[in-house]
Amino acid sequence: MKQKIVWNSPVVLSFAAVSMIVLVVNTLTGGMLTRYFSIYRTSFADPLFYLRLLTHTLGHSDFSHYANNMMLFLVLGPMLEEKYGSKTLLEIMAVVSVVTGLLHVLISPHTALLGASGLVFAFILLSSITSSKSGTIPVTLLVVSVIYITEQIWTGFTVHDNISQLTHIIGGFAGMGCGLFLRD
Repeated sequence: MKQKIVWNSPVVLSFAAVSMIVLVVNTLTGGMLTRYFSIYRTSFADPLFYLRLLTHTLGHSDFSHYANNMMLFLVLGPMLEEKYGSKTLLEIMAVVSVVTGLLHVLISPHTALLGASGLVFAFILLSSITSSKSGTIPVTLLVVSVIYITEQIWTGFTVHDNISQLTHIIGGFAGMGCGLFLRD
């Protein structure tokens, strides 16, 4: 039987590909694209601010950052794209990007944010609610939420790094909210 390779998840695969292109070009140009693919406090009159609300999730600081984000993104994304459809998943990703970007600017005005981790954590909680019916709360959602939020809070207080645990939590809640809104 002949096998063929298929582009099975257009939104997820395109996002991963564009993120990789941004990383490569940004690396080759010494970071020239960083200002377009990160969100930080700037004037609301700056039109690039609104673009960055969507594009900050495409930027990554290095290959390790990219790979860590894309592993779960590429594992969970195709299942979610199949369940919700490409258009709806793209809308979810846009909502999560804008929400995490805005809240980051309001809460952490002196730092820049880039990367897809808010989307990844949205996908984690969205996937844990995906098969539930309206009027029910799946135990998997509760267990994943408790483990995930506890780990992010713990890490936020005990590890001093450049990772935004708050973005992970916001992304997770945004994914959960989208899942609750969209379920049957």
